[in-house]
Amino acid sequence: MSDTLIPTRLPRPFDPDRGREARALFPDLDGDLAALIEGTAGCSPYLAGLMAREADWLPGALSAPLAALAAERDRLSGIAPDQIAPELRRGKRRMALLVALADLAGAWPLETVTESLSAFADHCVALAMRAALTAEIRRAKLPGMQEDDLETGCGLVALAMGKMGAGELNYSSDIDLIVLYDEGRYGGDAVLEARPALIRATRRMTATLNDITDEGYVFRTDLRLRPDPGVTPVCMGMAAAERYYERLGRTWERAAYIKARPAAGDIAAGARFLEDLRPFVWRRHLDFAAIQDAHDVRLAIRRNKGFFGPIQLAGHDMKLGRGGIREIEFFAQFHQIVAGGRDPSLRLPGTVPALGQLAERGWIPQDTANVLARHYRSHREVEHRVQMINDAQTHQLPGGAEGLSRLAAFMGRDAEELGREIKDRLEEVHGVTEAFFAPDTPGEKAPGTPGAIPAAGADGHRKDGTRTVGQDPAGAAAGQAEVEIAIDEALVARWRAYPALSSERARQIFDRLRPQLLHSLSRAARPDEALVAFDGFLRGLPAGVQLFSMFQANPQLIDLLGDITGTAPDLALYLSRNSAVFDAVIGGGFFTEWPGEDALCKELSRVLQIEEDYERKLDAARRWVKEWHFRIGVHHLRGLVAPKEAGHEYAELASVVLRVLWPVVQTEFATRHGPPPGRGAAVMGMGSMGAGRLNARSDLDLIVIYDAAGQETSQGRRPLASRTYYARLTQALVTALSAPMAEGRLYEVDMRLRPSGSQGPVATSWQSFRDYQETQAWTWEHLALTRARVIAGPEALSNDIMTFRRDLIARGRASGPVLRDVAEMRSRIAAAKGTRTIWDVKTGPGRNQEIELMAQAGGLIAGDPDGWIGEGLNLAVKSGWMRTAESDALLSTYRLLWNIGQVGKLLSGKALDPDEIGEGGRALLLRDTGAETIEALQAQVAASTEAAAAAIDAILEREADT
Repeated sequence: MSDTLIPTRLPRPFDPDRGREARALFPDLDGDLAALIEGTAGCSPYLAGLMAREADWLPGALSAPLAALAAERDRLSGIAPDQIAPELRRGKRRMALLVALADLAGAWPLETVTESLSAFADHCVALAMRAALTAEIRRAKLPGMQEDDLETGCGLVALAMGKMGAGELNYSSDIDLIVLYDEGRYGGDAVLEARPALIRATRRMTATLNDITDEGYVFRTDLRLRPDPGVTPVCMGMAAAERYYERLGRTWERAAYIKARPAAGDIAAGARFLEDLRPFVWRRHLDFAAIQDAHDVRLAIRRNKGFFGPIQLAGHDMKLGRGGIREIEFFAQFHQIVAGGRDPSLRLPGTVPALGQLAERGWIPQDTANVLARHYRSHREVEHRVQMINDAQTHQLPGGAEGLSRLAAFMGRDAEELGREIKDRLEEVHGVTEAFFAPDTPGEKAPGTPGAIPAAGADGHRKDGTRTVGQDPAGAAAGQAEVEIAIDEALVARWRAYPALSSERARQIFDRLRPQLLHSLSRAARPDEALVAFDGFLRGLPAGVQLFSMFQANPQLIDLLGDITGTAPDLALYLSRNSAVFDAVIGGGFFTEWPGEDALCKELSRVLQIEEDYERKLDAARRWVKEWHFRIGVHHLRGLVAPKEAGHEYAELASVVLRVLWPVVQTEFATRHGPPPGRGAAVMGMGSMGAGRLNARSDLDLIVIYDAAGQETSQGRRPLASRTYYARLTQALVTALSAPMAEGRLYEVDMRLRPSGSQGPVATSWQSFRDYQETQAWTWEHLALTRARVIAGPEALSNDIMTFRRDLIARGRASGPVLRDVAEMRSRIAAAKGTRTIWDVKTGPGRNQEIELMAQAGGLIAGDPDGWIGEGLNLAVKSGWMRTAESDALLSTYRLLWNIGQVGKLLSGKALDPDEIGEGGRALLLRDTGAETIEALQAQVAASTEAAAAAIDAILEREADT
């Protein structure tokens, strides 16, 4: 920005005589600058007085105002501590005059005005603190501290809060400070001696800034934002402050710390304190309970100030009144409080930047951000003019016509037009913010906003072309009637005894939600089943305020919960114990297309980078995976993805976890035992994981292969032999994936497919893996390799492993020996598994495990290592040992059973039983299989598996006869 004051607008002198008197003080000024002086002095007695006192300094400052302010800060820095108080007041006069003129002239935007005011306040606080501490050091009241320690405030730090912290000070603002000291700067009993001196220094600093003398004052200083100000001293230890926030901190204090920053003193210690306070300010989950807290604060302000009824312009408070500045700040801050724990990009102190980022991240519509930002700037401009008139700490518009005329002249506007504009802005801000904090009636979010769920039409189909599973398409009226008929009053009556409804606040919110909840449940195909499932969900909730607040702010979630409880009671039970996964629905993009493995890797990496502690990284990974796992399940439930696509997404999610977590595990392990010896280790996925097709409850079949490259031991604080190193590293990976932690577990891990099975070492050396596969492996182990892939590990080793696998399988096999081994394996599996039900999709004659074996045999015999079931069966036909009709029978059966299996695993961890999954579950099962009735589906399963078993029998009998 050019440092030249070029007016783009000019005030008109409300008092022409005073304006002319001021203009006469500056005979060398002409044109717009002279008019600026005349108009300003003719509207503001305060600024006219400053012009008279600084008549010699002002003309030079107007030629380069930014440089003039910098020079004034430099001048003050050279003042002796015992002379600083009057000189700070002189500096404040000059700064106030110059900033006002640049603002009134339109030469500086709002951001430059408020940043200049805030930067000067920082400098004044720093100089006042330095002077106060100097006196204590010279009296030897700060043990161990010398004058060199003044650069870091002798452990004392002033945190700038509110508008000062955000760099948004208004023209006649007080400054909100929290003053703390770092106990660590004083060892042992020294802190007890230093404490009273630091308290004295804080009081002296405040007096230097705050006291009114013949020279005026610097800044009105408020220290009451500190913890429990009625009983605590004006400065307190950081450890004590942190304990307070951990135990007693309130929502408004969390909001206040959004704008906090170290402004003077021990800046580094202040930054560490704020970092330690981050978990208090930024909750890990979406915090919709804060919205009610914010609304309560708004109502308290209205009650205290009497701000009720329609907006009246005369005397309206531009800061605290309806539609005022505080409403916009609250709107931005509490959106940040809700979501900032999950999205660090929202942690911005400035109001306008925060609104912009909230829109960028999809939390508010862009139009809303634009409107509020525009009105915020306009409100602040009006506020500044009101304050400039008499340097009054006021935010109230004038109460009479004369006062409004003066304000209009100050702004170079017509009074009537200005009044209409201000009122229109206030009413629009009030409308937007009131709809957020206290909506009159619940309603769905606009499409495209975070959490917007595709709505269903009268026929049960959503606008995205999908159909709501288990919903009654008859409409709201019929649904309401069902509530009245089907509701179990005894069941509902016991809800208040559940932990989720133990608090009065939870009960109040739930009572408001109850009609919509029951209506949503009534739309299930079997409302009584849905109600029982919802009872299980509610009974499992450890607490309710946060979740119920989320429902209240996002009523579309109630319909989603109705879908889940009406269709998948087991998923509803999971939700009761992991309700934070609803965060993902609100977070934006929940119903968009699958982003792909690489994009998810980047996202998970960003999530883990935020956490410094290893266990926190693991918990963060668990939370993240739960949300994406939930997303896949909901997409499947609502028909947004088919069972096959869901299987692919579950597998990609697991791959992402291994790719991102494996380096994290290695880094943590290396802190004790050094980096991996040799070329490192690769993680290979086997079975369904290797094939890239999982279900909602799959465990992970893994093999770890390492290459120590001749290095016998690791190089670390506690070195290990290479074999031991990789065995323990593998166990660390298994623990990271499967250990139950605060956020649950990621995956169960099965490593029995490694060479020699459970009898072999948990990690296999590269040389041993090759030797074993070449000379000792059974046919089934080579069959398993057709579905193996390296998922994580060093690129060179990973490429070597996959090349070896490809070359090993590419040799091809004679069909006879392979199929005879397959027949033997089939017999052993049948003997071990015993009799299963018709709905067992995995094991048994003609089931998927047998079909997978035939497909794997197709790839092994043909020497083609890649491909899924269809490709393997096609290779078998091309090799001549399977007929086309047999291949078709196996493939169609596999697809049918796969779809059934995916539904079964989504709905329950138990074996599928259509009689146990309710009407909603049966509707989902029929939708995904295309069957008309459960009876028809059962007949189809029986016929298909019988045909598949017969085809496999025929194939193996032919080969046995050759």
